[in-house]
Amino acid sequence: MGSIGFIGGGLMATAMIKGLLQQGYPAQEILVSDPDPERRESLAEFGVLTFTDNQEMLWELRRREGEGVVLAVKPQVIKEALAGLTFPLLPVLSIVAGYSLAALARLLPAEMRILRAMPNTPALVGAGITALTASVKCGVEDQKWAEKVLGSLGKVVIVPESLMNAVTGLSGSGPGFVYFMLEALIDGGVLAGLPRPLARELAVQTAAGSIKMLQELKEHPAELRDMVTSPGGTTIAGLVQLEAAGVSGQVMKAVLAAAEKAAEIGE
Repeated sequence: MGSIGFIGGGLMATAMIKGLLQQGYPAQEILVSDPDPERRESLAEFGVLTFTDNQEMLWELRRREGEGVVLAVKPQVIKEALAGLTFPLLPVLSIVAGYSLAALARLLPAEMRILRAMPNTPALVGAGITALTASVKCGVEDQKWAEKVLGSLGKVVIVPESLMNAVTGLSGSGPGFVYFMLEALIDGGVLAGLPRPLARELAVQTAAGSIKMLQELKEHPAELRDMVTSPGGTTIAGLVQLEAAGVSGQVMKAVLAAAEKAAEIGE
């Protein structure tokens, strides 16, 4: 296994590193540059090599004839992080939210082979889903390398770049919407008289069980909803309230708003 270099050592990069280590990737072959000394100290506990300077890390990666580079910085600092860097001729995998392949190409040397990915926060516990797209300069081996690295976070799907902002709106921002709904379920249980710890346990397991049914039964969500909706029963009474409040449409609008914001970030 060749060396992998990370520019940025935040939460998602750390999740990827943990996943790679769990898959048997040698810690000494993982190089990470980050300006935050506390972050470097935390990463060093995994046995990986840490660097203060991005260029120093890239030089070491070139010396080792590494496999590729992962860009894992916040969108607000990517221009500063990449300014003036000399890259080895390796695939570059970006998990920078909102930045298109074209926008990344303007910040990187012309010959670079760039891939763009959108993971989501469940990746922090190995249960994420990541969308991946590649520039025309990338070959099959570049994509296989990116899939291997991203597989440390969970499932990987290949999509055209035209869908990446929609992916961001749904699966990138989606966990926030799910947590919002779960918080409302928990508060609803408290309103109905349940102690909060019990309401939380019931809501979380209800959501987990519902998702498992969707995954295993392969039914449309509406079909599974009908299974629990008896004539004149409790579920239909609650659904009437959700429909009256327009919850379904508002959730769709939330996904669309997040997708549109992703497009703005990348402009």
